[in-house]
Amino acid sequence: MNEEQRSLLLSSSSRFPPPQGVKLSYGTAGFRADASILQSTVYRVGILAALRAVNTQSVIGLMITASHNKVSDNGIKVADPSGGMLSQDWEPFADTLANARDPEQLVHLIAEFVENKKIALDGAKSVEILVARDTRPSGESLVEAAKQGISSILGAVAHDLGILTTPQLHWMVRARNKGLKVSDIDYFKQLSSSFRCLVDLIPGGIHPSDVDDKLVVDGANGVGGEKLELLKTMLNGLVIETRNSGKGGGGVLNEGVGADYVQKEKVVPCSFGPQDVGIRCASLDGDADRLVYFIVPSRSSNKIELVDGDKILSLFAIFIKEQLSILSKEIDVNGNNDYQCRLGIVQTAYANGASTDYLKQLGLEVTFTPTGVKHLHEKAAEYDIGIYFEANGHGTILFSEHYLRWLETRTTVLSDVAKGSEQHKAALRLLAVSELINQAVGDALSGVLLVEAILKHMGWSIQRWNELYQDLPSRQLKVKVMDRTAVVTENAETVAVTPPGIQEATNAETVKYPRGRCFIRPSGTEDVIRVYAEASTQNAADSLANSVAKLVDQFLGFGSSK
Repeated sequence: MNEEQRSLLLSSSSRFPPPQGVKLSYGTAGFRADASILQSTVYRVGILAALRAVNTQSVIGLMITASHNKVSDNGIKVADPSGGMLSQDWEPFADTLANARDPEQLVHLIAEFVENKKIALDGAKSVEILVARDTRPSGESLVEAAKQGISSILGAVAHDLGILTTPQLHWMVRARNKGLKVSDIDYFKQLSSSFRCLVDLIPGGIHPSDVDDKLVVDGANGVGGEKLELLKTMLNGLVIETRNSGKGGGGVLNEGVGADYVQKEKVVPCSFGPQDVGIRCASLDGDADRLVYFIVPSRSSNKIELVDGDKILSLFAIFIKEQLSILSKEIDVNGNNDYQCRLGIVQTAYANGASTDYLKQLGLEVTFTPTGVKHLHEKAAEYDIGIYFEANGHGTILFSEHYLRWLETRTTVLSDVAKGSEQHKAALRLLAVSELINQAVGDALSGVLLVEAILKHMGWSIQRWNELYQDLPSRQLKVKVMDRTAVVTENAETVAVTPPGIQEATNAETVKYPRGRCFIRPSGTEDVIRVYAEASTQNAADSLANSVAKLVDQFLGFGSSK
């Protein structure tokens, strides 16, 4: 590190002293905390993003958001060149950087890191970092802190994109690194044109008018509601009413609204009620990377029927499987049609057992990973087409570059010799899905358009979709323990290998209940062990969860140390 770079870092970092007595850790959501203590952290992540850009010689993204957290919180996370999350081998450096006690230690850590990684900090080549934020009031000053961090690395330039959804920022980073144009309007054009393509390819016997065209969306009083208002002006054939859009000061971000609230509480969000009985409703989360649907079944109750991420995954899987089946049918065409697409469904152990059973009954390959989007995304990328979702509504579809190249070639061949055939239409639909879905991260806006297109294609109501399978009753509990690291799991967190005997004891309880399933896993953030149980009735699921929670307490709880 040369003297110019060293003095630039020392002078800029002295303006952002770290908060006293606070230790932050970079996880799946990046750094997240009360906004009032984040200035220093955001500044330092600006430095990290600039270093990552220099190291990869690519465009990097910085998103300032706390997603579904309360409005007084905020956070920051890095988008890698692929549009995905920050490479895991950089996370420890993010932690040490954020927690450095003073400018001297900070500069020492950076100097050590760039030497190890052989990063040349001479400013010889300019690199770009895209910065965006959600609608939180604290976002504006945090963007300035991030920009200060970025500009303290020679050659690094911040490009402030203003207010975006988290998935938009990730999409734009991915697109920029492919040499494409990126802006709000480019994103909306790609979504709206691919949605229109899917609607235009609906089979002749099915009329979109058979499905109620009205969709009512809860925007969580956040950026998703704001962006949906813009997107819907570019859509034909879909009537969207946006509530809780965040405009006009009508409500507070994530307060009694949003996908996280709806999924956990299973009640109507603010602004929804008896007038919505039977109507197709959807809810985005605070930064629009999660999506759930719901039905208001009764005028006399605020309870809802939740159509969660597992059901969205099932809908996507049915549609993709159908198109692949049509595409593989014999046709008298010159050209290679013997490519067997490998379609994979990826879930975590928290996916409802009824959804897994349903997907397996369809003949689909279902695989499990440990909890966390990183694990799901990584596994899905191993397939030609990989679909992953969590019950909370976060997920997407990944198409391998190899398969997309084959599909594009196949579509061209079919266009020449069998234009308008069922196979040609199936190929066009798959290409449209690959354009509509956000392959960088889960995206509520692209997700809602794909759900709507498939429902129109099938001629299904939300009620028909919800009847694909009946969720098994479940219960989640957490047990406070002395040391959560005492539990070590394997088999995608479904089997506890330590402490000895705890898995056998859990199994002995589980077999007592029809359709029983139960697992324990350590929390990633606090000293608790999480218990998940399923059974054929709610009483049985509650009883199983409580029994296993008592076992955890006996083995590991505060009582066990007596």
